[in-house]
Amino acid sequence: MPDPAADLRIIGFLCNWCSYGGADTAGVARLAQPTDLRIVRVPCSGRIDPLFIAKAFYGGADGVLVSGCHPRDCHYSEGNYHARRRLELFLRLLPALGIDPARFLYTWVSASEGQRWQQVVADFTARIHALGPMPRLRETDLAAAACPPAAPGEGA
Repeated sequence: MPDPAADLRIIGFLCNWCSYGGADTAGVARLAQPTDLRIVRVPCSGRIDPLFIAKAFYGGADGVLVSGCHPRDCHYSEGNYHARRRLELFLRLLPALGIDPARFLYTWVSASEGQRWQQVVADFTARIHALGPMPRLRETDLAAAACPPAAPGEGA
């Protein structure tokens, strides 16, 4: 059984305009938050390339959280719609990459939702702690998943 007190590596990609503001609101209100989350502030959730998430996992992250503005509230009009499409497809790809989909979450939190932010982070962190440390992956595993070797007699 993994040590529940051990810090795990959880990366959070947060939209500058809403989710980062929600995290800040939670901090200003002095709401208790887990210390495992490392935040990467991005201009918009729509700017998050799924390869950033894959690189985080292959770089040693035990969990990855992406959070942006609520639909119809994006500072850049439609960035979160683009994010939702990409992240939903990426979520389906995770098992092929050897990553448990439970280790990934995308959600929407506005700047005024400090308590919601606290709950999302607490729940996600508890889920990652329950799963324990992720087996370390190598980028060669990613390449092998993308291009499996040809069977004998196939190919050039």
